[in-house]
Amino acid sequence: MPITLKELAERCNARLEGGDTTALIHSAADITAAQTGQVTQLTNNRYARYIKNSSASACFVAESTSLEDKPEALALLVCADPEMSFIKAVELLHPDRVYSARIAPQAVIETDVALGNAVYIGPYAVIGDQTIIGDHSQILAGVYVGRNVKIGKHCRIHPYAVIYDDTVIGDHVIIHSGAIIGADGFGYKFRNNRHVKVPQVGNVIIEDHVEVGANTCVDRGALGSTLIGAGSKIDNLVQIGHNNKVGKNVIMCGLTGVSGSCTIGDYVILAGSSGVADHVNIGQGAVVMARSGVAGDIEAGTQVFGSPAKEKRVAYKEHVAISKLPELLKTVKLLEEKIQQLEQKTQS
Repeated sequence: MPITLKELAERCNARLEGGDTTALIHSAADITAAQTGQVTQLTNNRYARYIKNSSASACFVAESTSLEDKPEALALLVCADPEMSFIKAVELLHPDRVYSARIAPQAVIETDVALGNAVYIGPYAVIGDQTIIGDHSQILAGVYVGRNVKIGKHCRIHPYAVIYDDTVIGDHVIIHSGAIIGADGFGYKFRNNRHVKVPQVGNVIIEDHVEVGANTCVDRGALGSTLIGAGSKIDNLVQIGHNNKVGKNVIMCGLTGVSGSCTIGDYVILAGSSGVADHVNIGQGAVVMARSGVAGDIEAGTQVFGSPAKEKRVAYKEHVAISKLPELLKTVKLLEEKIQQLEQKTQS
């Protein structure tokens, strides 16, 4: 949605320096590719070299930013937090798709379903018995929502997501395509040379302002609830096992796997491809770095790396030492040869 440069500055809390205030801005772009009519951002000095030859119409910068060789046509949008102002600009220029209140005729809605105001139900969506869907929520095409599910207000469930029975979802929750919420946890007992399934009769509770990525799985509790705390953001292709308690504002990056009955504290970051063994406690604000394997509890505020994961500085020292092993082995071999030569001389 094009807006003038002046209006963009006002709505993004920025001070306009240079440029044509009446120029239309129609979209946002990366600093390496922005063209006339587009706005970009400069938040890292290593990208400043792209400013000199930029064709962008405007650029968000911090108050302290000093630019040399800036194109005359480039307007600066000076603000306290360029990243947040740029996010606001992207929202203005690329508004989210609006789904008007509607129930598609191809949707299947069972008995005793309670729908709030201005709810959208897309084609071929299935809504189970005794389910409640809050005001302004959107259930897009092909979504399956089971029995006795509660979905709050202003939620968006993307196509072909599956919400199993008894799941509870808060307000302003986004669940992306292919996500599975509430499938059985992975629990078996080995008896008489076979694996006996442990019934999984709990549920999943997702609190407000959570986002769940595409093809991510959150298993139901075996008896109680698997909990995802408010404000947590879960990437694509993440596995969260049964009975986990995930705190508030947690970040889980792609390909992370968390076994059952873990407690993940508030503000924890699990970087890509990290793995967590069962019954582990990870303290508030801890960071598990990429491809790390967590086998034991982690204290609050700690950064860990490696498999098994250790405190970052210790793990880095060990990796440096391992990288020196080939040279060390050569040195040891030379010393062994010299010792043999000395022994031979002594014996002769």
